[in-house]
Amino acid sequence: MSDFAPILHMKFLKLKTENLLAKRLVLATLLVAATTVALADWPQFRGPLGSGHIPKGSKLPSAWSEGKNIAWKVALPGRAWSSPVVFGDKIWLTTADEKGNKLTGLCVDANNGKIIFEKQLFHIADPQFAHKFNSYGSPTPVVEAGRVYLTWGSPGTVCLDTKTNKVLWTRDDFVCDHFRGAGSSPILYKNLLILTFDGADHQFVAALDKHTGKTVWRTKRSVDFQDLNTNGEPFRDGDLRKGYSTPLVIQHGGVTQLISIGAMACYAYDPLTGRELWRVTERAQHSASTRPVYGHGMVFYPTGFAKGQLLAVDPGGSGDSTKTSIKWRTKRSVSNKPSVLLIGEHIFMIDDGGIASCIEAKSGEITWSERVEGNYSASPVTDGKRIFFFSEEGKTTAVAARRKFEILAESQLDSGFMASPAVHGAAWILRTKTHLYRIEKR
Repeated sequence: MSDFAPILHMKFLKLKTENLLAKRLVLATLLVAATTVALADWPQFRGPLGSGHIPKGSKLPSAWSEGKNIAWKVALPGRAWSSPVVFGDKIWLTTADEKGNKLTGLCVDANNGKIIFEKQLFHIADPQFAHKFNSYGSPTPVVEAGRVYLTWGSPGTVCLDTKTNKVLWTRDDFVCDHFRGAGSSPILYKNLLILTFDGADHQFVAALDKHTGKTVWRTKRSVDFQDLNTNGEPFRDGDLRKGYSTPLVIQHGGVTQLISIGAMACYAYDPLTGRELWRVTERAQHSASTRPVYGHGMVFYPTGFAKGQLLAVDPGGSGDSTKTSIKWRTKRSVSNKPSVLLIGEHIFMIDDGGIASCIEAKSGEITWSERVEGNYSASPVTDGKRIFFFSEEGKTTAVAARRKFEILAESQLDSGFMASPAVHGAAWILRTKTHLYRIEKR
C-alpha cells in the first residue's frame, strides 16, 4: 500500500486544487454578476458611478421621435426637474405643484409606464421662493435595494421602503434658505445619506444615518462670502452664497474624499466624519450646479456662474490649496448647469448656450469647440463611443466621443429637457418638462 501512497496523495492534491479553482471561478463569476446587476441600475444622479457613464453593453438607440422607438409615454403630474432613478423594474421620481405646497413621490413601472405609487409626502404651508427657471422638485432621488431616499431640500427628506412604499423616516428640520430653489441631490456612502445645503443664510453639508435619519455629522462651509453695500456696510448676497452641486466620493492616494462644490470654493471632506481635508477657493464663482468628475489623479469641475471656469485640481493637498493644487483652468465656453464627461484622455462638455467642447484632460488644451443648437441644463451621458446632449427645447444630439467633432444623430420630442437621462437595460428613461418616456429600438 505504501507504493501507492504518493500517487494517491498526488491525485488528492490535484482534486483539491481543481476544487479550489472551481470555487474561485464560481466566486469570481458571482462577483462579476453582482457588479453587472449593480451597474445595470441607474440609482442616482448621473448613473451608477455618478459620472454620466452608461453601463457597457447597453444597446441604446441613437435616434428617436414621437413616432419612432417610443415604448411608452406617460404624463407626469406637477412641475419638477428631478431626474429619474431606476432600481430593478421601478423608476422613482419626485414632483411638486406649481406653488410648492404639495411635495409628492412617484414610482413608475419601467416596463409599461404605469404609475404604481403616487403620494404627497410633505405639505408646505409657506414655501420658499423658487426661480421660474427652477422648480420645487429639482433634487434627484437616490435608491438602493429596499430603500429610496427623496428630498426637496430643507422642506423635507423622506426614506421609503421600496416594496411596501411605507415611510420609514422623515426629516424637515434643516434650516436653509435655498433663495432660488433647491437643486443639490443626495448621495449614499456606506451607512450614510449625505445632503448638501448651500443657501443664502446657511451653507453646510450633513450626513444622516440612512437607517434612522438621525444626523451623524454636520459641517459648516469654511468660506462665507461677504461684500460691502453702497454705504460701505457688510452684507451677504444670496446669489453669491448659493449652490446647487451634488458631491462625489473618490479614492485618491489611499484616502477617501467627499468632493463637494459650494459657493466660492470646492471642498474635500472625510465622508465618515465631515472633517474638511482641503479646499480651493474661487472668489468669482457662485451657484455651482454640476457634479464633479475624477480621473488622471485630478478632480474636474466647472466653478459656476459669473466668471465660469473649468478647473483641474490635484486632490492631494491640505488646508487652503488654492495656490498649489490648481493644475490648469479654461474659461472658454464652460458649462454652468450641465456636468462634464471624462472619457479616456478627454473631457467633453456643453455650455448652457449650446457650445460643445472636447478638452485634453491632462493639459486643458481645447481639441475642438463646436455649436450644437439649443440651450442646455441637463447633464450629458456617454456609452464610451457616443455622447448624448439633451436640450431644453427637446432635441437630443448624439456626437462621436472622439478628437474629431461629428454629429451621429439628432432626435426631437415634444417637450424639453431640464432633467438628466436615466437608463433601464437597453432603454432610455427620459423625463421632459411634461412626460416620462421609455425609448428603445422597436
